[in-house]
Amino acid sequence: MKPLEDVRIIALEQYGAGPFGSVQLADMGAEVIKIEDPRSGGDVGRHVPPYQEGDSSLFFETFNRNKRSINLDVTSSAGRQVFEDLVRCSDAVYSNLRGDVPARLRIRYGDLSHLNPRVVCCSLSGFGMTGPRHGQPGYDYILQGIAGWMSLTGEPGEPPAKSGLSLVDYCGGLVAALSMVIGVHAARRDGTGMDCDVSLFDTAMSLLTYLGTWHLTSGFEPQRTARSAHPSIVPFQNFRTRDGWIVIACAKQKFFEALAPAILKPELVDDPRFKDFEARRAHMEELTAILDEVLETDTTESWVSRLVRAGVPCGPVNSVQDAVRDPQVAARELVVETEHPVLGMVRQIPTAVRVGNPREDHRRAPMPREDTDYVLSALLGYEKDKFDELSSAGAFGDPTDVDRREQSSERG
Repeated sequence: MKPLEDVRIIALEQYGAGPFGSVQLADMGAEVIKIEDPRSGGDVGRHVPPYQEGDSSLFFETFNRNKRSINLDVTSSAGRQVFEDLVRCSDAVYSNLRGDVPARLRIRYGDLSHLNPRVVCCSLSGFGMTGPRHGQPGYDYILQGIAGWMSLTGEPGEPPAKSGLSLVDYCGGLVAALSMVIGVHAARRDGTGMDCDVSLFDTAMSLLTYLGTWHLTSGFEPQRTARSAHPSIVPFQNFRTRDGWIVIACAKQKFFEALAPAILKPELVDDPRFKDFEARRAHMEELTAILDEVLETDTTESWVSRLVRAGVPCGPVNSVQDAVRDPQVAARELVVETEHPVLGMVRQIPTAVRVGNPREDHRRAPMPREDTDYVLSALLGYEKDKFDELSSAGAFGDPTDVDRREQSSERG
């Protein structure tokens, strides 16, 4: 069995942050059943350009492989009935909605424990379910600004900048997935479920780590540094080479002592200006100027080869194209392939979570309503008459709209 093959998760999720968290668990074998709102056309990620056609997009594929999907209007009485039947046979209800929505939709532990005392209700929202901002929508860009990240990113004197990746979203998804797995473990041990109130705000603040500690304890005021330099360790930043950029990270004294002779400047080791961490920090501009002059004389590839042999932590500043072609990617089996009826062969990067051997049987992301029969018949045991009754009552969206879509599909 896959590590999480005995875990079933109902996911009221969309876009990036929530689906990124649950796809980690789906890759580990958890049965993740996406509930998509038929009133809004399902997960908005299906329609994110570029590389989008109809209800399919490469964005959606990235965050939803190995999952199942069903359209369900949980705000209707008929849809609520199906939802509650799913709660009875599932380990967790997972959502990424605005902080005030779980209460309104009645998907917190207090709302569902009478159906399943062991259910874990995990909410990932912008600001959590408490506090003055709990009713506000929160997106990665906004959180990078509020939590101080943008003030730390970019070159000194330039406008604030966000990270090149949506790291608050992705880290929030990971924190939510971890919280939910911990909750499921505790529920199986104790027989009682719980709420997991996770937020992007909490995640972004927690990732300030030592900068937050330095400021709260000693009043340290973080500043942006040139070329992404570390705030206290020197050298630990980007350097220009003859044809590109290289990152050199001398996080230990021994690394600097290896760097100096590797760049044919052994005298730097005994220079009192650079003898230890504090000295190098005090004379950062002088040391950086020396390294700049040397490193611009040769290519990135040549320097990386030389420094790696010397045991100095370093690496090229790659483009995405270069990064996915790094031989380490193939060695670690970091590209998986799935066949899609609209998008063709989709190649993507799986979860970084490693438990046992990497999964090999990845499934593409589900098409809209693709798993209706499985969820309602195989999982819940509904007969056709019950399905027809629920469908007519609007459980799966406007029944006339559903009929029109099915007829259009049948015509090709």
